[in-house]
Amino acid sequence: MPNDNMIQPTAAYNHARIAILLPCYNEGKAISHVIASFRSIVPSAQIVVIDNASNDDTAEKAMAADAIVIREDLPGKGNAVRRGFSEVEADIYVMADGDGTYDARALPQLINKLVEDRLDMVVGTRAEKEQAAYRSGHRIGNRLFNTVFAKLFGTRFTDIFSGYRVFSRRFVKTFPAISTGFEIETEISVHAIMLRAPVAEIPTSYGARHEGTESKLRTYRDGIRILSKILLFTATHKPFVFYGLIAASLAVLSVLLSIPLILEFLETGAVYRLPTAVLTVGIMISAILSFVTGAILSNIGIGQWEVKRLSYLMHTDRLDAIRAALTVLREK
Repeated sequence: MPNDNMIQPTAAYNHARIAILLPCYNEGKAISHVIASFRSIVPSAQIVVIDNASNDDTAEKAMAADAIVIREDLPGKGNAVRRGFSEVEADIYVMADGDGTYDARALPQLINKLVEDRLDMVVGTRAEKEQAAYRSGHRIGNRLFNTVFAKLFGTRFTDIFSGYRVFSRRFVKTFPAISTGFEIETEISVHAIMLRAPVAEIPTSYGARHEGTESKLRTYRDGIRILSKILLFTATHKPFVFYGLIAASLAVLSVLLSIPLILEFLETGAVYRLPTAVLTVGIMISAILSFVTGAILSNIGIGQWEVKRLSYLMHTDRLDAIRAALTVLREK
């Protein structure tokens, strides 16, 4: 939660280019309020609304509120975020939603954490302050997917679906952004883990959507899509784990099928169920092939992540001035 006693060193932010990216689809009833909220907290920030093919007055309301508007006609939040990351130049990037659910007052705390601790990402984890903030299906799905993600990729994050994040420039400019929809936050989390980037989480208030707006997330459709993406990310970034589990499952199945055959052979000296024997051998060969595939792809993946890491290291932040300004403010 934002600390009301925390220093709000907005003057220090004048030493860095800060961009607040708001991907939006039909958020005309909320976007003016959201823009005003963030501008009151960080007046020097550049506020960019990525209009994701809205068919309401989102773009007009955003321009009237003096925000920069970028039109992205490919549907899906991932496409909007990718467009924003590729076109906007800044030292610090803030990502939030245009529906008013995220607390703008927490932004200084997120930025200060990023700058002072030299991090690449700070996630504003969602602590709901209103029962209406989450539908029950979303709440259950969040817990389930966070648990699955932690088992596969580790426990560095407790809220992989939070859309309230602050990034360094080098993180944004080395993030491939392959996802097209709501799974973009999961891809961001996987990228941070695989890159071993320094990250942190800070609890922030999460409220109900602005009156008159509705959630674009569909519980079952997007849940299935996100789960398939988590599995795809596992196969891509942890192939030895993914194909190793397949290999182990096939090997166990092959052994279970072979037990009656072995007992039959020991008893009679012959194998009468030849089709089952052939099937057992085929399954075991598939298990071996899956294991070898995982080992090969794992070695290839190491080389790919070395290249990504080197690209990441080539980008340096330019935040020494804002760090110095924050230090001066705290010494006063």
